[in-house]
Amino acid sequence: MELTDFPFGDLDPGRVGILAVAALLTSILSAIVGMGGGITLLAILLLFLDPLVAIPLHATVQMVSNGTRAVAQRHHVEWGILWRYALPLLPLGWLSLQLAQEIPPEAARMLIGGFALVAMWRPTWILLGTRPGETNPKLRFLGLGAAVGVLNITVGATGPLIAPFFLNLGLTRFAIIGTKAACQLAAHAVKIGVFGLAGFAFPAWAGLLGVLSLCVIAGTAVGTRILAKVSERFFLRLYQIVLTGVAGYLVLRYGWLAL
Repeated sequence: MELTDFPFGDLDPGRVGILAVAALLTSILSAIVGMGGGITLLAILLLFLDPLVAIPLHATVQMVSNGTRAVAQRHHVEWGILWRYALPLLPLGWLSLQLAQEIPPEAARMLIGGFALVAMWRPTWILLGTRPGETNPKLRFLGLGAAVGVLNITVGATGPLIAPFFLNLGLTRFAIIGTKAACQLAAHAVKIGVFGLAGFAFPAWAGLLGVLSLCVIAGTAVGTRILAKVSERFFLRLYQIVLTGVAGYLVLRYGWLAL
């Protein structure tokens, strides 16, 4: 079977190769630094794809990535947190799709690029002055699920918003990793379900999804192996440079077109 026989949507082999390398490197980054890979990969996908195509593809790849971590730590997942977080996701996920469909593609790219920059350089701004670590543990994840439900598709990558909500819960490191991965898995699953119900042609992109998913799994394995042998500070700096460059490009280029 020829390479062109595989379903890659409307992407040529060169762009598929670029995205495969990006998936591999961003998953290595996440394995070493513990963050940043998902939102960086989404920003790179937006260089080549319409937001309403990039977001469901990104959700599928990230579901694989988070799913492997959730399965690995399944005995440590706090189910009470997970169900409160997941409860508002589906109804508000459909609302999020309606909002995303009203946003022009150029404005959506600018919005996601701006969110990525704020998430990296001014993460406290995302919380709008709230202190999630001091709120009632039984209520905070219902509120978080509602916020993520609204932003799930309009922003696409809400990982930076989630982390502060796991503060002051007395969870072990394994419980935090497993529960956070399970929460992100639920959000990505809702995105995939909502886009599927809306008629998104996932089979047309099956080849690309397969390649990117394999790259994410390989990158996680590679990053985990070299974690103890490399400087985390170097990779954190690299993450900041790459995401700032790509997100800044999205804001400047598509912000100009959106005006």
